[in-house]
Amino acid sequence: MAQQRQYDHEYKVQAVKLAQEIGGANAAKELGIPKDTMYGWMKAVRDGRLDVGGGAHTPQSAMTLNEELIQLRKQLKDQDKEIKRLKKENEFLEEASAFFAASRLKSTKTSE
Repeated sequence: MAQQRQYDHEYKVQAVKLAQEIGGANAAKELGIPKDTMYGWMKAVRDGRLDVGGGAHTPQSAMTLNEELIQLRKQLKDQDKEIKRLKKENEFLEEASAFFAASRLKSTKTSE
């Protein structure tokens, strides 16, 4: 039975970074490691089990689609609330503006 080789954390990090640049199969071939090992490390990065440092995550791995959908729905709900509040504010300001315009017009007529 073949002995399983152990790789240190830094080696894995550098291998994954290479794989992100040239592809998993190419990186595995270039480094002389099994493709399954490389793909396992890449999956570990996507799952958050292997930290390769800041900026190493791709946009696809940064957030799952479901998490993104939940975040976007919350953002939409918050924006709808803000739009509703601003519309009420505008209505109030329009009414106040009309009131003051009418009262100004009334005061100019009475002073003539």
